[in-house]
Amino acid sequence: MKHFLGLFDFSPDELDRLVALARRLKSGEAGDEARAIRGRIFGMVFFNPSLRTRSSSEAAMLRFGGHALTLSVGGDAWRLEHRDGAVMDGDRAEHVREAAAVLGRYCDVLGVRTFAQMHDAAEDAADTVLQTFAKYAGVPVVSLESAVEHSCQGMADMMTLAEKLGPTPGKRFVLTWAPHVKGLPMAVPHSAMLAAAAAGMNVTIAHPPGYELGEAFLDRAQQWCAAAGASLAVTDDQRTACRDADAVYAKSWGNPAMYGDPDAQKDDFRRHADWMIGPRHLGKPTTVLMHCLPVRRNVVIADSAMDDPRCAVIDQAENRLWTQAAVLSTMLSKIQ
Repeated sequence: MKHFLGLFDFSPDELDRLVALARRLKSGEAGDEARAIRGRIFGMVFFNPSLRTRSSSEAAMLRFGGHALTLSVGGDAWRLEHRDGAVMDGDRAEHVREAAAVLGRYCDVLGVRTFAQMHDAAEDAADTVLQTFAKYAGVPVVSLESAVEHSCQGMADMMTLAEKLGPTPGKRFVLTWAPHVKGLPMAVPHSAMLAAAAAGMNVTIAHPPGYELGEAFLDRAQQWCAAAGASLAVTDDQRTACRDADAVYAKSWGNPAMYGDPDAQKDDFRRHADWMIGPRHLGKPTTVLMHCLPVRRNVVIADSAMDDPRCAVIDQAENRLWTQAAVLSTMLSKIQ
């Protein structure tokens, strides 16, 4: 495993093996399977704030005998330029070409967390910051979230589904859009959809018209579902979609047509305020409610649903640690 940039780049079998390792690590049954982490350094570069990603990554390295370095771009590190040919006469003092290469000399693996700018859909889809780091680092790079995928979150989601539902093939997974106060990228919904498809689940995506996910990610999820004998469907009927779900994953994302127009996006969120998730969307006594956190209570999910015992968000957050340990251990085991 050279890089871990997105679930999109792997097969369901490869992802399943990583989840199996994570579950062994969590249960204490992995023996010495995480020994590759010992004495290694994981350098992380954050372009936007983090609670779970940073703390779970640092905890994973420390728990298994490694060390983590964390830099916040524009805070305790220079603002970084990533565009080739840029005239750097503004506030960006260093180029990723040099920053990535230097950090690669200090660290065994680099992690990069970026975020969609929500100004230009094509630019965000190119995921250039993450791809530039991978090109120049000289060591393996882990995506700690990018403009188009949150692969570490997707791994934790896949693990949580297995823990909560048992064998997942044929189970019903609903990814439902929810309102917010500002436009958000599609990284988490893309990875959640791929995780459920890789797990062999029947996947339904519910969202208002205009909130379609990326075509390439929909196609890949469709392929994985079909290979497992499962289905993928898209609907604007949220209530019906959730009725028989085994897992309901609530997540906000922006309308691609409203990129760069925050006022229009806010107005559209207000028009769809009734898409907020509540207990009525948990159609069965066993339905599991999921969200990546942070969540805006009573905007995205109502208190009554967040505090329902079927809500698994804390388990998802814990599983970030174990799945990231599995990814890092697997990557580091390939380094001599």
